[in-house]
Amino acid sequence: AVSLEPQNRSISRDRKLDRILTSPLTGFPIMLLLLLGIFWLTITGANYPSALLSEGLFWLGDRIRDRFIYLGSPEWLTGLVCDGMYRTLSWVVAVMLPPMAIFFPLFTLLEDFGYLPRVAFNLDRCFKSCGACGKQALTTCMGFGCNAAGVVGCRIIDSPRERLIAMLTNNFVPCNGRLPMLISLITMFFVGAAGGLGASVLSSAMLVGLIALGLLMTLAVSKFLSATLLKGVPSSFTLELPPYRRPQLGKVIVRSIFDRTLFVLGRAASVAAPAGLIIWLLANIHAGGDTLLAHCAGFLDPFARVFGLDGVILLAFILGLPANEIVIPLIIMAYLSQGSLVELSDLTALRSLLIDNGWTWVTALCVMVFSLMHWPCSTTCLTIKKESGSWKWTAAAVAIPTVCGLILCFLIANACRLLGIA
Repeated sequence: AVSLEPQNRSISRDRKLDRILTSPLTGFPIMLLLLLGIFWLTITGANYPSALLSEGLFWLGDRIRDRFIYLGSPEWLTGLVCDGMYRTLSWVVAVMLPPMAIFFPLFTLLEDFGYLPRVAFNLDRCFKSCGACGKQALTTCMGFGCNAAGVVGCRIIDSPRERLIAMLTNNFVPCNGRLPMLISLITMFFVGAAGGLGASVLSSAMLVGLIALGLLMTLAVSKFLSATLLKGVPSSFTLELPPYRRPQLGKVIVRSIFDRTLFVLGRAASVAAPAGLIIWLLANIHAGGDTLLAHCAGFLDPFARVFGLDGVILLAFILGLPANEIVIPLIIMAYLSQGSLVELSDLTALRSLLIDNGWTWVTALCVMVFSLMHWPCSTTCLTIKKESGSWKWTAAAVAIPTVCGLILCFLIANACRLLGIA
């Protein structure tokens, strides 16, 4: 005799959702649409609070400067503290905090709802074919908020070999420190700076295309590492799909703001202030009639031209090691020959400045590709050292994306030169 019990309504609902969210036909399009929606909300929602925060922090910086002048502080000390350390720190906080305060809660909502394990289920076959682990999909998603957080998240991977693969490839997805630059360049050179709903949606779509390139590079490099430096058989991956549940908003806000946003922001701020000191010194110490910043940019220029960049761009990426948020301000500062970070909030004015200094859409494309694939920020590097316990693997994590980025930029720039495309 067979006894059939009435099916639980919640179980029936979960199975219906899983047929849609984990289907080979609908699972991947839904993932891309969710990714597009999250980035659109992050991009459009962060603009206004970021501008307000920037205005408030820079206003406070002017008051601090007035206090230094009132106390009779030497000009070099005032510039070092106010224009160097404080201004760089303010810029990093103003650019990083609003996007993280939006992205991390949205990410945590998906996690609390029970969708992220379905993402790992969908991508498990892709990562396993590359000799990696399906759980790497989760750490890759965490990297969109912050690559350092993604590296810490690699602890969920049991196999040491697969954990290393996940750590070494996490930087191929852009963190929120790189997203503003990517969005600005897409808007200025490929979509148009007029704005509006259509432009923001098209910008988000192009950004998703760039992210898809980063994911493809993640899979390709994972396969390469599993066949060379980190040979081994992929471990079995048993994933229990939790039931869908209504997210607890209070817990989501606490976890995302305190455990992730403020933690990451604190690490970035701790390296931004010393970086501001170095940047101010390079921009204000003169030798041979020019600043050290200009000398360094001139030295790097012939090498950078081979890859479709220039010396200022490459130097900005190097000095942006503490935080990717300051790369564009550094480029503006160098082109305008200013002694501190400068903001051009109007994208039309920024586009004119870049074009006046030799930028074309090919330059913008190479900068976007190199921003997507270059060395991790200092916070991520220190996290990789801590998690792997080895400077050797930290050096590998720096070299692998940088080499990939330079190769792609070289191919793009030289193919356009051969075809006569400007």
